[in-house]
Amino acid sequence: MVTELKGDGLLDSTLIIVTAKHGQSPIDTHKLFEPSTTPATLLAGTGLLPDSEVNGIGPTEDDISLLWILDADSNLSTAISTLEANAGPNQANPNAPPGAAISEIFYGPSLDTMFNLPPPYGTDSRTPDIIVQPNVGVIYSTSSKKQAEQGGFAHDDTNVVMLASNPQINEKTVTSAVETTQVAPTILWALGLDPNKLEGVQKEGTPTLPGIGF
Repeated sequence: MVTELKGDGLLDSTLIIVTAKHGQSPIDTHKLFEPSTTPATLLAGTGLLPDSEVNGIGPTEDDISLLWILDADSNLSTAISTLEANAGPNQANPNAPPGAAISEIFYGPSLDTMFNLPPPYGTDSRTPDIIVQPNVGVIYSTSSKKQAEQGGFAHDDTNVVMLASNPQINEKTVTSAVETTQVAPTILWALGLDPNKLEGVQKEGTPTLPGIGF
């Protein structure tokens, strides 16, 4: 692409941004671990999961587990207790017997920083009742071909490359935290358009990427 832009005399007037919409975990495949059971498997025989997650489309599990509980108002505590009892070894309990390799369990008010709360704590039934973050390197899969997955909260999942290039930009590394949502307003700014015209910028105050000056 750079060669073609040079050949067409467009490189000096082009801002190139290389990034990704998500990461993959684990990046270091030596850390890959597929436990013998998963959070959904642990709950499948308890009658706590909807039939769609047991006999239908199946649970949403990759390098995270998203669980919707039947009658969460009555059954959530039972589901949590089952998961905690079968979490397997982790930093808090390194000598626990093998289990679902669970690192953290999010439910109730702990979901509030990320999503609208589901019943009985809120009204948004689209939000899972339970979100399970496994240990680093764990993916919930029976496939022998997978080496990584996406969707979780692991560092490898939520950190991606961000490279901005133009002949007028001096080479440097910006160490301040940035987000991929800042790419869109940066593109508008580079084109001489108003980033504040974007609804996302208006609602969230998303800034342009730092360190890009022409």
